[in-house]
Amino acid sequence: MEKIASFCIDHTKLLPGIYLSRRDRCKDCTVTTFDIRMTAPNREPVIDQPALHTIEHLAATWLRNCPIKDSIVYFGPMGCRTGCYLLVFGELSPAQIEPYVRGAFEFIVDFEGEIPGAKADECGNYLEQNLSMAKYYAIRYLDELKNNKRFEYPVK
Repeated sequence: MEKIASFCIDHTKLLPGIYLSRRDRCKDCTVTTFDIRMTAPNREPVIDQPALHTIEHLAATWLRNCPIKDSIVYFGPMGCRTGCYLLVFGELSPAQIEPYVRGAFEFIVDFEGEIPGAKADECGNYLEQNLSMAKYYAIRYLDELKNNKRFEYPVK
């Protein structure tokens, strides 16, 4: 069996950033997947599940209400818990998507109140949320984006 592309990235060199993970085409539709890498894999602790769940709820809410909301396909956590995937219609680049990623994480930092979708009838695990830790990870990630423009995967 062929190794999938994401397993071919050298995760020992990967640092937080916004990476173009893949482009999938079907007829005249393109879906671009971005790797929103928030921590350095295998060198830092993974994001705790409640914080990651809150990041998912808040970032997805902001992105589905932002200026490119009609292009947003999906935002959700990676299984390894070192970041999230953002899928969009079209062939955007990491530099083009960065303002929207930044906007989503600024929204998390500034958010106060009831987490959208965090009720029993709206979410399958509504009690597992942690806003203060989500803010911690969002602040940390925004600092990385401000200080480092990492848009290309490290060479293996």
